[in-house]
Amino acid sequence: MRSIIVAGALVSLAFLATACTAAPAAAPAVSSEAGTGAAASAHPRTTAAKPAPKPAPKPKPATPHVTISRVRAADGDVVTVAAFRGPVRYVLHNGSSDPGYAAAIAGVTAGPAIGSAEHRQLLAAFNGGFKLGVGAGGYEQEGHVISPLLRGYASFIIDRSGRARIALWGYGAPGTGEAVYSVRQNLQLLIEHGKPTPAASDWYAWGATLGGGEYVARSAVGEDAAGDLLFAGSMSASPEDLAQALAERGARIGMELDINPEWVQLDVAAKPGGPLTAEVPGQSRPADQYLWGWSRDFFAVLAG
Repeated sequence: MRSIIVAGALVSLAFLATACTAAPAAAPAVSSEAGTGAAASAHPRTTAAKPAPKPAPKPKPATPHVTISRVRAADGDVVTVAAFRGPVRYVLHNGSSDPGYAAAIAGVTAGPAIGSAEHRQLLAAFNGGFKLGVGAGGYEQEGHVISPLLRGYASFIIDRSGRARIALWGYGAPGTGEAVYSVRQNLQLLIEHGKPTPAASDWYAWGATLGGGEYVARSAVGEDAAGDLLFAGSMSASPEDLAQALAERGARIGMELDINPEWVQLDVAAKPGGPLTAEVPGQSRPADQYLWGWSRDFFAVLAG
């Protein structure tokens, strides 16, 4: 019996010696997704659910409006520049004497005065171009060609939606599929590629002036890179003054409109249908002239 107990003790000692000298068991592999280290294997990392992103705020719709600025030219003359921003549309109006009867008999609807329905949306109004009889370009209104449009002439083009642009007729205008509705041409380009054209410095090329002077009432219109139109007017300016003022305000292309004090006019409302203010200092005609009616063609700018 004693020998059996001794033998059992020896077996136990041998087992303990073997257990102390054996290599420890390999640690369980840890997934890279649960982190690293013992703590990570014991407590796998959990990813908290991210809150759903807030929807981006919708951009506020642009409000149709007119911004007025004054630009002092290098020669000291001050030019008023009006920029027409937001969703606006343009309407070419027939003057009572020019184009007059020729347009009326053709059936144009926008006549010498701004009607009440149009007035409720009116933001601004400004003068058109030279009399058609001087040969400064053609005239089309509401699809009726009153005077043939001439290739190579600067053109104020309005499509059927009321959107307007400035282009050189016959050179990219009209565009393919463009729904041309009205076109007012007047001489050559005053601004091209964002700079005054070489002809802008030759004031003799831009119409006969009262008294034969260079610095008289003049107006022009340009288009910037965003497609917005800008009107420039002054009671004393050269063609180059207008071109420089428009280019300084971002016009990439532009054309001269009418000249001499009786014709240059810009009237602006603070909001659609609001009271009109004459914006060219010293302009001859009152701010409501186009509401009562006028003898020459002009443009209305409406909230679109």
